[in-house]
Amino acid sequence: MKINKVLKIIYLLPYWIFCQFYSDFYGYSYLGRSVYTGTEFEAGSNALSNELMNRMVWGGYIDEKMKDESALRLKNFNNLGIILNNKIGTFFKFNTKVDFHVSVQNYEILNAGFNREFYNLVFYGNKRYLGRSLNLANSGVNALRYQELKMGALFKNVENNAQIGFSMSFLKGEQLFFLKLGKNNTFYQTPDGTEIQIRSDFELALSDTNNKKLLSFNGLGAAADFYFEKPYKSVFGKKSVLIVNANHIGFIHWKNNSIQFSSDSLITFKGYTVDNILDLKDSTISQINTDSIIRAITNARKENFNINIPGNLFLINKIFVNQALTLSWNQGFRHIFNANFRPYVFQELEFRHKKFIFLLHAGTGGYYFLNCGMGISYMTNKFFVKLGSNSLQGFIAPKLPFGQNLYLIIAYRF
Repeated sequence: MKINKVLKIIYLLPYWIFCQFYSDFYGYSYLGRSVYTGTEFEAGSNALSNELMNRMVWGGYIDEKMKDESALRLKNFNNLGIILNNKIGTFFKFNTKVDFHVSVQNYEILNAGFNREFYNLVFYGNKRYLGRSLNLANSGVNALRYQELKMGALFKNVENNAQIGFSMSFLKGEQLFFLKLGKNNTFYQTPDGTEIQIRSDFELALSDTNNKKLLSFNGLGAAADFYFEKPYKSVFGKKSVLIVNANHIGFIHWKNNSIQFSSDSLITFKGYTVDNILDLKDSTISQINTDSIIRAITNARKENFNINIPGNLFLINKIFVNQALTLSWNQGFRHIFNANFRPYVFQELEFRHKKFIFLLHAGTGGYYFLNCGMGISYMTNKFFVKLGSNSLQGFIAPKLPFGQNLYLIIAYRF
C-alpha cells in the first residue's frame, strides 16, 4: 500500500523535537568560541512501530502486516512526534566576559494525537467498516516548518562563576498544517456502501497552499531563549553545576494568504459506492476531491492568525564525582509545551578520557516509555565532533514502538 493522499498531506511537514534537548548555550562548554554545524533527529510513538514511522516519513511500501503489528498496540489515545533540526552557528568574542552568538536554523516539526478508529480509517480505509459508526473525536495533527535567525550573548563569570545567556530570534514561517477534531466527529457508511454520513466538528488551518518552497515567506514571528548555569557545593561529589534553560518561547504570525476552516455540520453523500474515501480515483466521481468536500462543508476564510511554537524547558544538575572532574552524574528534566509530550526525566553518566568524552543516557517520558542511548565526542584545541543517540532502541528493534534519535555536531574552535 502506498501512503494515501491524506497521509502525504499530514506528513509532508514532519514534526520534530530537539533531539539532544539542549540549546546552543548548553553546548558552549564543549564548543567554546567556534564555528559549528549540526543536525538532530528524533521520532517516537507510544503505538506505531519505528518501521512504520520510517516508511511514512521517508517513503516506501507499507504492507498489511506492518499496519496490523501497530494496530495491535493501539490504545484509546495514541501519540506521535517527529523532529528535525539543522543548524549552523558561531560563538565569537566581544570581550573577556561576554561572547556573542549567531545561528541560522531550520526546523521541521510534527505532533499528532489520534484514537484507534482514526488510525484504522486512515490506514485501512472505510470498506471494512460498512454499517459501523466510527468515532474520530479528539484526534489532531500540528505540523510546521520554519527557519530561525538567532542572535544573543553569553555573559560569563557573572557572580561566583555563573553564566547567563539570552537570545532573540527572528522566525520565518514556511509551512503550517493544523487539524483539531472536536468531540462530535463521527463517520458512518451504510452496509451497501452507497451512502456516507459525516458529522464534522473540526478546526483546520493552512499556510498559503500555493507557496510551499524553502524561500516561501508565509509567516513572521519571534522567539526568546534564556540560559542560566551556576556552580555550587553539594553534599555529594567534588563539584556540582545547576543548569536551567528555557528556549523557543515564541510564536509565528501567519499572513493573510493563510486559510482557516471550521465546521460543525452533518453531511450526507448518496449515490456512490466508495471503498476508500481517502483514494477517490473512479472517473465518475473525479470531481469529488478533498478540496471540494472541504469547501462544501466548512466556513473557509483567508485571514492572518498566530500559532505558538513548541517551547522547551530543561533542568540539569551535574555532579562531578571525582577530584579530576572527569566523571559526572547528570540528572535532568525536560518538557515541551504546546505539544502532546509527557514530562521527561533522564539520567546520564559522562566520562572524559584525554581527547574523548563518553556518554550513557537513560530516560523515561516524552513520546514513548523508555529511552536508552550513548554518545561519543572528540575534542582538541581546534576541533570538536560529537555523534550519538538518546534512543538507540528504535534502531535495534524497529518493529516495536520505541523512539529513535540521532545527533551530530561538528565545530572548528578558535
